[in-house]
Amino acid sequence: MKKILVPTDFSEQAGYALDFANQIALKSTAEIILINVVDYPGLSSVWGGGMNVIGGAEPPLDNLDESFINNLLNRSKDEIRALTQRLETESVKIKQVVEVGNPYFVITEKIEQENVNLVIMGTKGTTGLEEVLIGSNTERVVRHAKCPVITIKKKRDYTKIHNIAFASNFEGDQAHVVEELFKLQDIFKAKLHLVKINTPNNFETNRTIFKEMKTFVEKYNISNYSLNVYNDYIEEDGIIYFCEDIGADMIALATHGRTGIMHLLSGSIAEDIVNHAKRPVWTCKLKI
Repeated sequence: MKKILVPTDFSEQAGYALDFANQIALKSTAEIILINVVDYPGLSSVWGGGMNVIGGAEPPLDNLDESFINNLLNRSKDEIRALTQRLETESVKIKQVVEVGNPYFVITEKIEQENVNLVIMGTKGTTGLEEVLIGSNTERVVRHAKCPVITIKKKRDYTKIHNIAFASNFEGDQAHVVEELFKLQDIFKAKLHLVKINTPNNFETNRTIFKEMKTFVEKYNISNYSLNVYNDYIEEDGIIYFCEDIGADMIALATHGRTGIMHLLSGSIAEDIVNHAKRPVWTCKLKI
């Protein structure tokens, strides 16, 4: 673990994410990249990506108040400095980044530019009509990020992550996800609870499921684990209820990263869990 990216909008949830990242960094000697993206109305639609107004390539600003933008940047820089000053930072390097642009595009670019190993984001979660119509930058990052993402809603203690529930269908090539899952398990020295949610629409016998899971464990040489089957009507509810029943401290999922009409038709279990789960959620994009 070398670099942890923490996007912040200075909300309470973003503060929880930064605290959690700082705890991990103190134990792993990772660098934290703390980033705030000023999403100035109209600018992101013109520019489509990130930029640093001061000293960077500038889009046409004829109709924008450049002075106002720079004031926003300076205020964000002051707030980021204040955030870092309250952390235990003697042994943690924190790189402060403030840019103007579309938050999703800027975060995505920064992940690639900095070769980030992990993103930790705060999220409030959304429900109902808001979830359908609005979506969020967090959901888009979860769906597309080229590195694992941890989303957090509440203050969490790094030392109390002992049990991680990994929900999967245990099919196909998941070597990349398992490799990253091992890193997660090592960070927290946690036990993995592998679970398949058995639903009426995709019913399988316990005998069949446990055989699939044992093959998966042997294929990837997984250790310190338990095997579980949980019955529910839909996968999302099953994952959440399973975690409640066993007292899991974190949920781990793979995401397909679908876009466009495929995303609308298939939906995303990972994004639904990020929205609804009370526990931290770790997601990793399948390499397909």
